[in-house]
Amino acid sequence: MDTPDQLASLDGQQYLVLRPTGAVAVEYRAIQEAALGRLDTPLRHPHTEHVTLRGFFEPERREELRAVIRAWATEQSPLELTADAVDVFPAPWQIVILRLARTPALVHAYASLTEVLRPTDLRRLDELSVEDWTFHLSVLYGTTLDPETWQQLAATEVRPLLPAPTEVVTEAEFVWYESGVEHAEVIPLGS
Repeated sequence: MDTPDQLASLDGQQYLVLRPTGAVAVEYRAIQEAALGRLDTPLRHPHTEHVTLRGFFEPERREELRAVIRAWATEQSPLELTADAVDVFPAPWQIVILRLARTPALVHAYASLTEVLRPTDLRRLDELSVEDWTFHLSVLYGTTLDPETWQQLAATEVRPLLPAPTEVVTEAEFVWYESGVEHAEVIPLGS
């Protein structure tokens, strides 16, 4: 995130994300650029591609949280990401997403993170079960669009991706927001 209002809204929060840098990232940027180009109005959107695995609110226990995440990461193998479709989260969210395939490795990574977090009292944001989670990269936030414009955008954007871009991610990123600034630490997977 890079605008003052976005940064302020995230103050005190932490996220564990995967950042694709290969074929999935290239596809993401092309989809986002094309969608923004078709709209008459600017929309909020992530400025870097990322797959959120968990959100937290632990401004006072960030080091404890970081230790849990580091321990989890050492047990993970690099993860293959396959983008299988452009999709949407409908109203009230109205978000265009790049949906990822639910590969066994990705599902296992999410489920194992849940198990590592289960005995802790770390505050998690909007946590869903692995069965309910949609692995994705948010492309555009359309909550400011009127219903008709949103429907047109969704109808234009939703489609399968063939061939499906695939890449292997070898690291996770621990991101935190403090005093209007985004901070990040890269954590290798499996080391």
